[in-house]
Amino acid sequence: MKKLIATLALAGISICTYAQNGGKITGMIKDGGNQKVIDAASISLLKSQDSSLVKTSLTNKDGSFSFENLKEGKYLVVASSIGHSKVYSSPLEISAGSLEANTGVLQLVASSKDLAAVTVTAKKQFIERKIDKTVINPDAMISNSGATALEMLEKAPGITIDKDGNISLKGKQGVMVMLDGKPSYMSGADLVNYLNNLPAGNIDQVEIMTNPPAKYDAAGNSGIINIKSKKNKLRGFNGNLSTSQGHGKSFRSANSLSLNYRRGKVNTFSTFNVNYRENPQWLDIDRELLRNDKSVESIFEQKTSRMRINRWFNAKRPVEMHIFSKGGHGFGPGTIENTTY
Repeated sequence: MKKLIATLALAGISICTYAQNGGKITGMIKDGGNQKVIDAASISLLKSQDSSLVKTSLTNKDGSFSFENLKEGKYLVVASSIGHSKVYSSPLEISAGSLEANTGVLQLVASSKDLAAVTVTAKKQFIERKIDKTVINPDAMISNSGATALEMLEKAPGITIDKDGNISLKGKQGVMVMLDGKPSYMSGADLVNYLNNLPAGNIDQVEIMTNPPAKYDAAGNSGIINIKSKKNKLRGFNGNLSTSQGHGKSFRSANSLSLNYRRGKVNTFSTFNVNYRENPQWLDIDRELLRNDKSVESIFEQKTSRMRINRWFNAKRPVEMHIFSKGGHGFGPGTIENTTY
């Protein structure tokens, strides 16, 4: 009996250790011509099976990059930079026996400079690197259609969300999450619940600041994530209705209605979100206790499954008074209501 308890305890410790650390993929990006380091190149981690996006990152000043806390599976890494063609790595696998993988040096080759026919198109990049912050444009990634704000943030560079919903930025916890430049005053389960039911389609940009400017107080020393919602600038009364449905192993639905009335310097708008989400969970544990001669003494099997159903309603009704002709905007009352049942 003591052997069995000891074996189960060691197995539990091993499982917890893997869950906390996960797998890691690293690599280096260089220019395929002059072999110079490419700073701030966009790196995307894809699932090898269907090329779905898992996570994004930017290269460091030395051209290196890394993805951590990865689940078991096969992955691809794709790198891109302005003026260069995309390059893909060979398939990489993370498993319990091999928690680390390296792409080696990926060479980005300069794209063709043929100017015989030039077509200029305006398209936002999913990731934009600026002097004091990194900007995420959700609409630039088609996979964000029907996704939630939490799922979109999980793909953003430097952001990690653990199983308890704690948000960290480059390994630092205590990140301040702001909504339209104002502190959310939500934390823990309330913040995760809000982000998990906020459609990514309602977000205009996400600003990620690892070293916030001095105008932010000490509460943002670990970093700031500012979520900027979309605002309609059309005059008069207008609205927008969107819905998305998905069905794989489980069903999900995200529905949003936005109404806006703008006259002169006064703008009032309402946003209503109604979401339904099924979250199936499975846990299978198979263990064998061996004797000294390696024969099986006992077998332990545990199979657990459950279905969590989340129904969520959110209403936002602010009023804005624009007091400047350019740049800034003013103030006004507003309410935000959240209901989960």
